[in-house]
Amino acid sequence: MRRFAYHEPSTLEEASRLLRDLGENAYVYAGGTDLLVEIRERLRTVSDVVNIKSIPGMSDITWDAATGLTFGALVTARQLEVIQGVQQTYPNFAEALRQLGSIQVRNRATVVGNICRASPSADTIPPLIADGAIIHIYSPQGMRRIPLADFFTGPGRSVLKRGEIATGIIVPPPAPDSGRAYIKHGRRKAMELATVGVAVSLDLDGDRCLAARIALGAVGPVVLRASAAEAILNGQIITDSIIQRAGHAAMAECTPISNVRATAEYRRDMVGVLTRRAVKSAMEAKA
Repeated sequence: MRRFAYHEPSTLEEASRLLRDLGENAYVYAGGTDLLVEIRERLRTVSDVVNIKSIPGMSDITWDAATGLTFGALVTARQLEVIQGVQQTYPNFAEALRQLGSIQVRNRATVVGNICRASPSADTIPPLIADGAIIHIYSPQGMRRIPLADFFTGPGRSVLKRGEIATGIIVPPPAPDSGRAYIKHGRRKAMELATVGVAVSLDLDGDRCLAARIALGAVGPVVLRASAAEAILNGQIITDSIIQRAGHAAMAECTPISNVRATAEYRRDMVGVLTRRAVKSAMEAKA
């Protein structure tokens, strides 16, 4: 492993200043499940590591039926996975957490770190986008909040500027009559990157869809909102025909590539299949 300088700030202001002063090869350390592997394998040039574990408030989790779920940048996937309120209220997010790596990884990996990695195949991002999550970002100019759907600018890239730190996530509470689902498809059942991932969140009035949000993972440069598919569902009584049309629309909206895990054509076909399945699952799981 190459040598690097280690820093342990006690405030966000100090951490931000370090990241600005140390330059582009300085990285935040939270869970470290990606960063330390990439340093060891020499996949990333790292001069400085800024450990944010001593900053107060970054490990907080709050859950309330009226205000939703809020968690800080140091909260691990496993901590959220075992919360009964998360399992019952955000079953799509809970399923994504269960799909994230191994139990050992989930006990160290932070969800905000998984988000900031900005991988199009990340498990936690599609359900959080489908649920309308907001990300909190500290900058020298003050705190800002942006929809998670607007956070990503490309593979491995986000709107974070040098000196900015993602501090946490807010997930709004679900509507009284709603359904959620996340389906991940990969070559293996465990410890596998998504070949395709589809998350669906539906606000319902009986069998009528009042609002649909569909997020597609691993089939574009970022996790995509399937807006045309959503528009087909919005305001409609959900029937097999409507679901079929939404699946076809989602296929037309994605922009997959071919790689060692799957061809672009296979991924596009699976978007249609998984969108149909996820909508049906969300309808069956409605609160």
